[in-house]
Parts: sequence; structure tokens; C-alpha cells
Amino acid sequence: MNGAWYQKTIKKVFEELNTSSDGLETSDAKSRLEKFGPNQLPEKNEETVWILFLRQIKNPLIYVLIVSAALAVIMGKLTDGLVVLGVVIINALIGFLQEYRSSKEIAALKKMIPDTASIIRDGHPQTILSSLIVPGDIISLQSGDNIPADIRLFEVRNFRVMEASLTGESESSEKETDIMMGNVALGDRKNMAFSGTTVVSGTARGIVVQTGIQTELGKINTMLIETPNPETPLTRSIAHVARILTFAITLIGIILFCVAFLRGYPVADAILASITLAVAAIPEGIPAIITIALAIGVRRMAERKAVIRHLPAVETLGSTTVICSDKTGTITKNEMTVRDIWTLQHEGTFSGTGYDPSGELTLPQSVNKHLPPDVHELLIAGILCNDSYLHKREGNWIIEGDPTEGALLTSAKKGGLAIEKIREKFPRIDTIPFESEHKFMATIHSVDTKKTVYLKGAPEIVVTRCTLNPEIKEVVFQSIRDFAQKGKRVLAFAKKEIDTSTSGISFDDVEQDLQFLGLQAMIDPPRDEVRTAINKCHSAGITVKMITGDHQATAVAIGEDLKIISTEGALTGEHLENMNDSELAESAVQTNVFARVAPEHKLRLVSALQKKGEIVAMTGDGVNDAPALKKADIGVAMGITGTDVSKDAADIILTDDNFTSIVSAVE
Repeated sequence: MNGAWYQKTIKKVFEELNTSSDGLETSDAKSRLEKFGPNQLPEKNEETVWILFLRQIKNPLIYVLIVSAALAVIMGKLTDGLVVLGVVIINALIGFLQEYRSSKEIAALKKMIPDTASIIRDGHPQTILSSLIVPGDIISLQSGDNIPADIRLFEVRNFRVMEASLTGESESSEKETDIMMGNVALGDRKNMAFSGTTVVSGTARGIVVQTGIQTELGKINTMLIETPNPETPLTRSIAHVARILTFAITLIGIILFCVAFLRGYPVADAILASITLAVAAIPEGIPAIITIALAIGVRRMAERKAVIRHLPAVETLGSTTVICSDKTGTITKNEMTVRDIWTLQHEGTFSGTGYDPSGELTLPQSVNKHLPPDVHELLIAGILCNDSYLHKREGNWIIEGDPTEGALLTSAKKGGLAIEKIREKFPRIDTIPFESEHKFMATIHSVDTKKTVYLKGAPEIVVTRCTLNPEIKEVVFQSIRDFAQKGKRVLAFAKKEIDTSTSGISFDDVEQDLQFLGLQAMIDPPRDEVRTAINKCHSAGITVKMITGDHQATAVAIGEDLKIISTEGALTGEHLENMNDSELAESAVQTNVFARVAPEHKLRLVSALQKKGEIVAMTGDGVNDAPALKKADIGVAMGITGTDVSKDAADIILTDDNFTSIVSAVE
């Protein structure tokens, strides 16, 4: 079957998969299950205790020690042989205990996810195990569902999907059903829903088109399996020292044997003298010293929020020359934040990041400490035309609902408004929920003795419904363009007073004659502490590169904000796709910001930097980061928001998901 499902009409997809909106017959589903296999990815075999222990012995210096112990026993020096063997066992135990402890900490971070799905078979809805889903099944999705397979959507209602773990986008993706033409990046395939992502809002129905290893998630899994684990600088150095040591000891032993033989010593005595010298020359204490030093480093790094999975990773992190970081959830908090507010009379900026409302609103044009009426009205609109809630739980501010609406509530609190009091004072009467077809949300409220409609939505939709003269309208659109060029998402707000006898709201009520209130521009900004951390990296001679699946404008805005973008600007996955390996290697060195990249692009970039002699640390939290995490000299995954796949591929887990912890660990 052709995989470009987003380029096909719904009718064509039904025909190719020989299915209908009533779903498959049970007998047909069984035969397809035999043909395509279960809808699951090959599971990685967990390392047993013995494998974890034996891995500590996989070291050239240890091999030399084992040989020397064997030779000592052969020579009759049983005590010497047992002492050397004891050093080997103690060294292995130290490494084993540290890695075993880390593996348990990582296992505690993993969370279970539901493994069932709602489908239609034999014309009836039913719930089955996700592993039994086959291509051609009709599946129903709703808010909160984990999507179990790759799906071509044919019916959506206010349907948004969070695809950050797969594409790197910090904002949920709004879905539609229209056919798409050309080669479209994964994150822009609006008529598809992918395995491993989560429904944020709305409902949808679709046709399962790929399952198991044929899904986009499955392709990443295959890439991960095919990517070899790299040798760390430390293991390469140890292997090099072991080869030199073995060669030198062997050469000296041969020379000693020849000298003894030529001077008339018996052959047995000459051999014994050579072996004795070889055993004595072997520095059996070096492996233990290295392991103990690394173990101490592991405990120190744990204090700095970094859990080490493999001991050599400690030394590798200290040798890092390039840090390739994912944007969403690492450099940023993956929490939308209103940065700018704009009305016809005022422009203001908000400080702070994420949902924490501890920042401030700065209005350069205002000399009064109180909010100007137009700004106050704009913030009230963001509260009332909003279905989300902002709460503080266990010391953290969290959002119940849409992240974009959460950002509006945070901006209102920064402006000094009491959200719950305002909602109680101006109760909602009716709502037009947001739909992708009309791109706005409207609510009607009792405001004093009047009834007022508040409108929130896409600027091009809201502004055209407002009463503005052409000159003013152009000023508004120019501001919108300026925000968009900086990678910010812009929402426009308006209001309208209607007849007090009205008990509901209709589309006619918001068609025209609205009063324009203003704009709020938001972005997922860098964490406050990241700038200092990046400056430390630069001072230490470490280059920081940002590799993200997010849009180019957003990546450029963050890169400029952090002062990591180079004169070459930002390259996209489309650019990388058209480069050969030598061109890519040059671009990987010269460019610091990469946007709209796919997992295979991240993998190629890491490989290119390694070929240039760089020691590469790769950070990430999504499934799309896993192959690059495994390929990098040091893979760093996020402990809180990171997927199980990314944690399994990494060498280090950050327990606080903070880029600054990487820099602290390097120090």
C-alpha cells in the first residue's frame, strides 16, 4: 500500500483499504491481523542482572588483568592470581551497583498508558486491545485519548492533537480532513493523526492506515534499532592504552626470554622470568581507580539533577565540545506564554515564563500604575472567552484545558486581575465553541445591566468583523505581521453589546460591528536560566546548537533571543534533505539553529558533527529524539516529560528537565 495517505481523498483511502464507515467484518480483521501482524513495536529485552554485571568486564584493561591472573595461577602463584582476580571482581561490582541503582531510578520515572481503543467493527462500536487494530479499522477519538496507530481522518470536530513527542512542536496541532498535495513535513500533515500522540480537545473519526512498525513511530523504532551505540572517548582511550600496554609487555617479555636463553638459562626458567615480568608490569589498580573516580562523579552529578545510566558517560560529558539541544521542553518549558499585548492606544510586554503568574506587565506609554481601561478590557476578554483553568498544585502552576487559553489566564494574573472574581461577576450565558471551520470562539456574559459578547480567535477573522477604518485596520495587520515574523502566535479580541433580552448567541451576533479590543502574542519562551547556562558553555568553548521540529520562524526567534543563531541563519529539514554528506557536514558546523527537522535529520546532523571530530551531547525528550540520543557521544533525556523511548536511548536522565542541569553536570 502506498504510504502517502495524506495525499489521497477519503474515497480513495476507503477503496485502497477495502473498508467503509461501518468498519471491517470481524473475519476480515482476523485475516488482516495475520497479514500485518499485531499493532505493537518490538519490545527491547530488559538487561538481566548478569548481563549488567558482565558489561563491567567488557574492557580491554580488564581482559589483560584476567590473562595475567590466569598466567599467575599457571605459574603456581595462586595468591597473586586470586588478588588480581579479586581486583577485577571488586571493580565490576562498583560499576554494577552504580548502574543498577540508576536503572531503578529510571524505572520509577516511567508511567503506564492505556492500551485499548474504540473502533467500529461489524457496524457496531466496540473497545478492543490496541495491539489488535489493523489497517482499515474505523477508529473514534476524543479528548485525552492516546492515538494507537497512524490514522487518516475523515471527520473532525474541534480536534487538536499534541504531537510534541513526535514532531517537536510545542503547540497542539489543529486537524482537518482536506487532501494535501506535495511533499508535506510530518508536523504539517493536518489530515493525519499519528501513533504515540495525544488528543488535546475535540472528537474525530478516521481510518487506520498503518500499524506497528509501519507507523511513523515504528519507523523511528527501526532507526533506533539500527543505530549502533558509539564508543565513548574514555573507552577509546582505555582500549588504546590497553593495546600499547599489551604490546609493550609482550615485547619486553620476548626480549627478556631471548636474553635469558642466549645467556644459557634453561628454557623453563626463561619463560618463567618473562611471565613473572609480564604479571608484575600490569597495573591492576588502574581499572579500579577509574571506576571509583567515575562512581564518585556519578554521585556528584546526581546532586545536580542528573542520573547516570552508564559510568563512562561521566567522563564523556566533561569532554563535550558541542551540545545539540531540542527546543521544546528543554530550552523552553513547553508552556505557552503571552509576551506582548497590543491595543490601539498601548503596547506592553510581560516578563516571566510558563504558567507561573509571577511576572509583570510593562507599559512604556503609561505613567499611571493602574491598568489603562483598554488594556484592562483586553485582559478581561482573555478571561471570559476562555474554557480553561489555572491552578497551583504542589508548588507548581498547572493548566486544565488548552495551553493557549492557559497563557491568557496567566497574562491576566500578571496584570493584577482576579480570574475567579471576574468570572463570578460576569457570568457566562452562552458559547460558540472554537471550531476549525470558523477559527474563533465567542461567549456572551451579563455585564452590569447589559449583555456583552466577547470574541477571541485568528486575527484575520476577528479584525475583519470589527468596525475599523482602512488606515487603522492596516496598522493592526502590520502589528500582526511583526509578531508573526518573530515566531509568535497572535490572538485577536473584540466585543459587542447586544440586546438585553437575548438568551443565547448566534453566528449573526458576531458577524459584524464588533469593537476591536487588541492583540495578545505568545510563544513558548526560553527558560529564564538558560541564557546564563549558554553563556557558561560559550565561555568553556562549548558550542550550543538547537535542533527542533518546530517552525522556522519560532526557531529563529528563540535562537536570536538566546544569541546562538549564526550568520547562516536557520536551516530547515527540507534544506538538509537536499544536501549530500559533505555539504551537511559543513552546514552542521557553521549553522547553530535547525528547524522543522525529522528524526533522520537529527541523526545525520549528529553523525556529521562526530565525523568533524566533535564530542557531541544530544538532549531531547521525544520519541523523535531517540535515534540521535543513541548515536550521540552522550545522550541526555528528560526525566519528567521525556518519553520512555528517549530515556532508554540516553546515557543521562535529567530529573528536572532543565537545560541548565546539563551545564552544571559538565562543570
